[in-house]
Amino acid sequence: MSLSFEERKITILEALDREEKVQVRELASQLLVSDETIRRDLDRLEKEGILKKVYGGAVKTKSNSWELPFDEKTTINRLEKKVICKAAASLVEDGDIIMIGNGTTPLDIVRYLDDKADVTIITHSIPVMLLAMEVFKGQVIFTGGEFEKNQKYTSGPLTNVMLDMLKANKAFISAGGISINSGITDYDISGSGISRKMIERAEDVIILADYSKFGNTTFAHMCSLEHASMVITDQKCPQEWRKLLSEKHIELVIATEH
Repeated sequence: MSLSFEERKITILEALDREEKVQVRELASQLLVSDETIRRDLDRLEKEGILKKVYGGAVKTKSNSWELPFDEKTTINRLEKKVICKAAASLVEDGDIIMIGNGTTPLDIVRYLDDKADVTIITHSIPVMLLAMEVFKGQVIFTGGEFEKNQKYTSGPLTNVMLDMLKANKAFISAGGISINSGITDYDISGSGISRKMIERAEDVIILADYSKFGNTTFAHMCSLEHASMVITDQKCPQEWRKLLSEKHIELVIATEH
């Protein structure tokens, strides 16, 4: 059975992340498809701004592939992130087991869970864990693994093994970009890989994205739009995206400051 474009895309992006250059012939051999199929894949990825085609293959583009350090991102769109987190926390029910992914957007969910009883948080985000130690009264499960210093989360095989042992009612996942063709994307392979695992292990998947993420594609594919149970954003969300998500029967919550 041949792989889909999205499955081939993950392999191509992983190779780009490692080598910063990929060869058509090598990819075709690895994925058991024709050179022409790989060329078409590279054409699509170039149009999405993810890579730049060169003779015989492609190289990693700088566009949308570099992410600010975690501490610097905390100052960007702070009000939007705050109202998104409030709306996200309001979805948590007593007794829920929730997963909170990495990134600055979902961090403050923890602050708004005071009125919830018997909630368990599962996270691989070090800032989420540290904040929970200060303000959260419920159980916290931190998934260990390899420490990513720039974005302050853990990833790798150990994180995956631990998440495979767990199941959650809801996963709150931050998006680096949301687009029609690429779906939900993130800035790096490791982070998006753990987000995919959380999505797999949760009953409901809630994507958190401020208005600036819509129509953008970042480096690493996380999931298709259809994998999202709900998208929470702010009032600046473009009208065309409100219509598009409605057409795709994806629930959209516009968070407001009360």
